[in-house]
Amino acid sequence: MPLSYSGGFREAAAVIGEFEAAGLDVVFVPEAWSFDAVSQLGFLAARTTTLRLAAGILNVYSRTPALLAMTAAGLDHVSGGRFTLGLGASGPQVVEGFHGVPYTAPLTRTREVVETCRREWRDRRIPLMLAALGPKNVALAAELFEAWEPIFYLPERAADAFGGPLADGAARRDASLEPLDVVADTHLLVTEDADAAERALRRVRRHLALYIGGMGARGRNFYNDLAVRYGFAEEAAEVQDAYLAGRPQQAAAALPEALVRGVSLVGPQGYVAERVAAFRAAGATTLNATPLGEDHAARLASLTTLRELAG
Repeated sequence: MPLSYSGGFREAAAVIGEFEAAGLDVVFVPEAWSFDAVSQLGFLAARTTTLRLAAGILNVYSRTPALLAMTAAGLDHVSGGRFTLGLGASGPQVVEGFHGVPYTAPLTRTREVVETCRREWRDRRIPLMLAALGPKNVALAAELFEAWEPIFYLPERAADAFGGPLADGAARRDASLEPLDVVADTHLLVTEDADAAERALRRVRRHLALYIGGMGARGRNFYNDLAVRYGFAEEAAEVQDAYLAGRPQQAAAALPEALVRGVSLVGPQGYVAERVAAFRAAGATTLNATPLGEDHAARLASLTTLRELAG
C-alpha cells in the first residue's frame, strides 16, 4: 500500500505503526521526481517491526546495477530482512527528461540488474519485483522475478492483456523460484456514502488521465497502450488528445466508467468484496491499494475491511 497524506511523508510515517497493527503486509514507496525512495524506506524501517518494505519502484537506469544491489542489501539489512527491491524501466520522461540518461535496451538492462543483484547477494535472498506492462517486459517478470506489479490492473481484461506474455515467461522460469506474486495496483475506499465514493472515483479519473493522457508522447505512452489492449482504443485516443492539448479535465471525463471503476476498490463493503473476488479470480495475489479516505480514520477503516475481505 502506498501512503498518500496531505501532510506528506512525515505525516504518513507518523501513523505507519497503526497500519502495521491493523494487519498491513507491505508498504510501497514510489520514486519518480522530487525525493528519492531509499531515504524514506530507511526511515520506515526504523519505525516498523513486521511490515514488509518495498521500493515501488526504482528505475534500472539512474543507478548502476551494482549500486542497486548495494542499496537493496543495505535496506534489507537495516530492516531485518523485510525489503523487496521493486524495479522498472520507468519511461523516457523520467529517465531521459529528468535523469538525463538514454532510455535504451530496457530488457537487456533489466536482465543485467537481476544478474548483478543475485550475484552480489551471496549471503541473502532479497525478493525482486518488476513493474511491467509491455508484453516483453511482462514475460521477463514471469521468467526472472519473484513478483510482478502491473499498474491499472483490470481483472476482466487481464487475461487478454497479459495472459500470453505471462505464459511465455513462466515456461522459462527457474524451478527454484516460488510462484509469481502478482501485485495488482488499485485504489481503495470502503464506504456507504455515495458522495464520498464519487469524490474518490474523481481522484482515480485524474490519476488515470495523467498516465494514459500525459505520461509520454504520442506513440510512446505505455499506459495508453495498455488502455488500448484493454479494449478502449477510441477512449484512449480521446484522453490523450485532450490531455496533450492542455485539457486535463476533459481527458478525465473521457475515461470509460468500466475502466475507472474496474481498476478500483471503491464503494460499499459488499461491492468491494465482489471486486476483491474478481481480482483474486484474475490471478492477483497481492493488492497494492492506495487509500482514498478523506481522513486518517477513513483510510485505516478501509484497510482493516480490505484485510478482512482479502483473508
